[in-house]
Amino acid sequence: MMMLNWSIALIPLLPLLAALWIAIGFIFGWNRHEKGEKETAVVSLYAIGISFLLVIGLDVAAVSGVLPTEVRLGTWLSSGRYHINIGFLFDTLSLTMATLVGFITLIVTKFSIDYLHREAGFQRFFMMLSVFNAAMLLIVLASNAALTFIAWELAGVSSFLLIAYSWHRDVATGNAVRAFVSNRMGDAGFILAIAFSFFWLGTVEWSEMPIMIKENNISTLYVGVIILGFMTAAFAKSAQFPFSAWITRALEGPTPSSAVFYGSLMVHAGVYLLLRLAPLLSVEPALLIIIMLVGIITAAYGYVVGLVQTDVKSSFMFSTLAQVGLMLVWIGNGWFTLSLIHLVLHAIWRAYQFLHAPSFLQHAQQPARPVPQWLHRDTWLYNAALHRFWLDGISDWLLTKPTHALAHEAQLFDEQVIDRLTGIQSHANMLSTLSCWEAQQANKVALVDEIGKGNGIFGAFMQVAAAAMHWFEEKLVLRGSGEGLLTLLNYLGKYLENIDKLLMQPRYLLVLIMVTIVIIL
Repeated sequence: MMMLNWSIALIPLLPLLAALWIAIGFIFGWNRHEKGEKETAVVSLYAIGISFLLVIGLDVAAVSGVLPTEVRLGTWLSSGRYHINIGFLFDTLSLTMATLVGFITLIVTKFSIDYLHREAGFQRFFMMLSVFNAAMLLIVLASNAALTFIAWELAGVSSFLLIAYSWHRDVATGNAVRAFVSNRMGDAGFILAIAFSFFWLGTVEWSEMPIMIKENNISTLYVGVIILGFMTAAFAKSAQFPFSAWITRALEGPTPSSAVFYGSLMVHAGVYLLLRLAPLLSVEPALLIIIMLVGIITAAYGYVVGLVQTDVKSSFMFSTLAQVGLMLVWIGNGWFTLSLIHLVLHAIWRAYQFLHAPSFLQHAQQPARPVPQWLHRDTWLYNAALHRFWLDGISDWLLTKPTHALAHEAQLFDEQVIDRLTGIQSHANMLSTLSCWEAQQANKVALVDEIGKGNGIFGAFMQVAAAAMHWFEEKLVLRGSGEGLLTLLNYLGKYLENIDKLLMQPRYLLVLIMVTIVIIL
């Protein structure tokens, strides 16, 4: 039993450990640049390869009838009557999805080794890809909603960082922000669904939720609210209408990440979540109508807009939206097995298409296919398809621009108040991202030359600690033998007054109201 538990835990843990190893190696310098590519590639490939073999072993055990449906390794959180277990499900849905995830991520990892050879961000790419591999395996194997949500967020973060892989380009970072902000709407629904599941059902275990509903005669209203939260998360992650705008922007990342994220795996995570909710949907069948309508609208949207695309990756992406929309139609009709079969076949085929796209562009000799005559004759529909039904602009207006504005105001607040209180001169020279630090390391800019360099792991750790203490002494302690503290006290009243003036502005009042509502909920 102990061996089984360790084997199960290693499935999502190995890719996560690979990401950690790559990060540590890059920080301490033994696998940077081109000389470190081989070690990075081997660690990533072997980690996902062993995980895939372990999943195959579980498949064999399940067919032989010796694998339990659920395995709990321990308790992660326990507070009163609320408990969150570290557990894994091994039903048909989980094992099918885990096998699919392991197979595709293994192929994509192997493909990426040659595709990204001599890229400046080689190690960064494989670190994030390994995190994504671990996240997807945990999403499909987790036995409860809380553990699924952690993996859900890990997948989202790795997706955001790989969309912004070319971080020096404003288009890449802008598209990463669009994808990140759009998915936060779904994450809010996921969090609310978890909270309401605790309050009303007393559990977040996927296998226990239907039982608690029947035993305690939970109101259908409560069940509907919980399902709606999970449905929102599923719609956003799978880019279903009205969250469809972000996914085409996400193609800004390298081709392998486009293949594994938005062509084959992460785009289907929402479909998996809805399939996992099948026992709950049987309690509240009216919500199946909403799922079916969303699927029909998304399928029609993806089909019509895909007809006017001239870029191969965009064409694949809108075709993917249409296919995922059809999967929701199957779920809305109660055909859960058909939806799962469709998911598996489509994921494999779409991964192949995305990975083949660069070669296709090299050999294509013909122009893009013309727009069908029926669409060309309908001027309004043709114009709407060209503008993608204006979903991009609406999404920017509702989500992206307010987020940028709030971030700008927060930066001004930091510069005008916080920085002056703490003695920091400017944010301009600070490192804000891993990629910025990576670029600085590539240019061999010394971070702590005035302190000295350490040797080995402990020497490097002491170097970082010395740099932090040096900053603390220079900025807060040694500014004129206590003059810094005196100046801080003299200016404290002035800047508190500035804070009060800023908070009196309407935009800050709106933010405070929103925060208050969130706290109340």
